[in-house]
Amino acid sequence: MQSIPVDTTRLGILRCAIAPEAKLSNPETQEVKRDRDGNPVWTVAVTVRQDGRRISVIEIAVSGQPTGIEEGQIVRVTGLTAFVWSMGDRHGVSFRADAITPVPGPARPKGGDA
Repeated sequence: MQSIPVDTTRLGILRCAIAPEAKLSNPETQEVKRDRDGNPVWTVAVTVRQDGRRISVIEIAVSGQPTGIEEGQIVRVTGLTAFVWSMGDRHGVSFRADAITPVPGPARPKGGDA
């Protein structure tokens, strides 16, 4: 699997689309995936909008539960890497980061009153 470092400064504002969720290695048993060091792996869906283009949503895996991240919040992604993969006829790109942290800012209105 080829890994490609991603320059997050070129991705514009990164915003949490779906709050952190544990990544399951076995959906039937609800077993949580673990990294090489035994830490649980979490995923965060993040919106990306580069240079006024359409918004894309990417799911980013991170070791350990990210804290303080809520849907709609601007986040900082550290050490983002893209991985090109293929399995049989299926192929794609997955993303992994060293950390995903909230960006401090003014409080947002709750309940969609934006």
